[in-house]
Formats: sequence, C-alpha cells, structure tokens
Amino acid sequence: MKAAALLFCLMATPALAQAPGEAARAAARALEEASVQLGQAETARDRVKALTRTVEAYEDGLAALRDGLREAAVRETELSRRLAAQEGEVAQLLGVLSSLGSTAAPEALLHPAGPVGSARAGMLLAAVTPALAQEARDLRSDLDEVAQLRTLQESAAQTLREGLSGVQQARTELSQAVADRTDLPMRFTEDPVRTAILIAATETLEGFASGLSHIVSDEAPNTLPPVDARRGALPLPVRGQVLRAAGESDAAGVSRPGIVIATLPQAIVTTPTAATVRYSGPLLDYGLVTILEPQPDLLFVLAGLDESYAATGEILSEGAPVGLMGDAASDTASPSREGSGAGRTETLYIEVREGDAPVDPLEWFASDKG
Repeated sequence: MKAAALLFCLMATPALAQAPGEAARAAARALEEASVQLGQAETARDRVKALTRTVEAYEDGLAALRDGLREAAVRETELSRRLAAQEGEVAQLLGVLSSLGSTAAPEALLHPAGPVGSARAGMLLAAVTPALAQEARDLRSDLDEVAQLRTLQESAAQTLREGLSGVQQARTELSQAVADRTDLPMRFTEDPVRTAILIAATETLEGFASGLSHIVSDEAPNTLPPVDARRGALPLPVRGQVLRAAGESDAAGVSRPGIVIATLPQAIVTTPTAATVRYSGPLLDYGLVTILEPQPDLLFVLAGLDESYAATGEILSEGAPVGLMGDAASDTASPSREGSGAGRTETLYIEVREGDAPVDPLEWFASDKG
C-alpha cells in the first residue's frame, strides 16, 4: 500500500463515541446499591415490599452487567482484530517515521526538482506529520482500551458472583416474608371441592375462566379502582422481552391469544396493578398459573411460574410479588417454555381476557415489543 493511500484509510477510520465498558461499570454500582437495599430491608416495616424492590434492583443490575460485559467483549474482539489487521500498516508507518527522524539532516530534505520541489515536499510533510501523530495517539488509545476492557471483565467476574449470591439471598428472604405474611385482605374464600370439579371438567382456559365465579363463597364487592384509564400503560408483570406475539405460532405450530415474555432465570413476577387473585395453581398444560382480576370482566392470566406467592381470594397491591420464574435446570414443562437466547432461558405466558374473549395483551401493557 502506498503511503498516501494508507494515510487516507487511517484518517477515515471513525472513532467510537462511547466505551461500552461504562455500562458494565454502572451496572456494578447498581449491584452495590442493591446490596445496601438488602441490608435496609431487614428492618423495613413492610419487608415483602422492600424485598421485592431489592430483588428487582438486583435483577436490573445483573442484567445490565451481563449486557455490559457482552458489549465489552465484543468491543475487545473488534479492537484486537483491527489492530492485528493493521499490524503491517503500523509497521510501515513506524518505518516512515523512523526514516524521517525528529531532526532530519538538511540534505535529506533536498528534492531532485530543485527549490520548488523541496518546498512542495516540505508542505506535504507538514500536512502528513500531524496526521501520523494523531494516528499514533489513536493507536495508543485503542491499546489502552483493550487493556482496560480485559481488566474490567476480570474484575466483573467477582462482582457478578456477589450479585448472584445477593439476589438469591433476597429471594430466599422474600419467600420467607411472604410465608409469614398474615395481613393481606381477602375478597372471597375458595371452595376447594368446586375448584377441583371445575379443573377436572375444564378442557380450555376459556372454559376455566368462565367458571371462576362458581368456585368462591362469601365474596365481597370489588372495591379496587378501575384501570381503564391505564390501558396500554401498565408495566409488564416481569422484566424481559416479548418473544412471541399474540396469535403467533410456536415451534410446534400452536398459536395462542397471549404473548410470551422471555425472562432471566428466577425472575420475579409482580402485579401490574392492584388486583384480586382469582386462581393460583396448576392448570391444564400451562404449568403453574395465577389469574388476576383488576376489575370486573378483566382477567390477567400469568402462566409458567415455578413458584407462586399468591393465594386464591387475596387482594394484592400494585407491584406485589406474585411468584418466581424457574431456572435453566428445571424440568417443569409448560407451553410457555421456549428457548430465548441472551441468557433469558425462562418464559412467561400472559393472556388478557375481557369478558369471555381474549384480547392482545399489548393493548394493556407498555412494551417495546421485543
């Protein structure tokens, strides 16, 4: 490659606006803050609420740290490959700079074309030398960034281990706090015999949903505020990505009217708004199911949980824990489980029913749709 063409290519290389390692550093700080929250939750008056927020903080921090480390690894690979590809070109540049020297002898600047040629050559060198110096600075910056990214990935491994330990402790304490909870209001009492009969006679989710009103006794009037004004703005019950849209067929060719959310293992599931728990337990081939009723004739069906915190008849406040997703080692089967990549190995099926008909859940929940 000629020196002029080489110089043009080097000058045309765009600079990266922001180092991806900063995302990992910010996530590490978030995990440290979550650790502080866990300590504060020990003395919180509402330990369930405090621990729920702590688990969510850990989940956000861990997800961000994984994403940041993934970006850092990609950036390191990109820089390493670019530096390796430019190794020969850099050697040529160093040779040019070395031959010029910092104090070139006067005769070295003489030009065969005489004074005019020497002047032109001097002008060319004056234009090229700053560009070469800038390229040298860029090269040093790339080398420094590679070293920093490698150090970051090594140090983040310990942070990740501590974060995983912290979130597991928070989940364990949350499960115990839920078990100790005795102050939740009850809207009705479940009749276990009627529930068993309804489940045995049910062949579809639609049939089960339509029979929910027949499995209760001593039901109190609904006192929860309506949620129609929040249509389209409710938060998803779990942190994750929309893996399959309503009506979209899965790998087996089966389509359902709900959506599938890909989540991280053991992600916490919460109520998107205050609601009555109409049912909580295993159902058909949906696995462990919780059905929430925010207002009359509106049901949120959450299927695929591994652990449930909700009991039928309870009234849960907005953001209250409903349960936990499973983990990659779990062999619990449900139609909501589907490989999702990016570390999100668990899936939650969400169905929304208005009256007797299902509607697209994304009409109710705010989402980037994937």
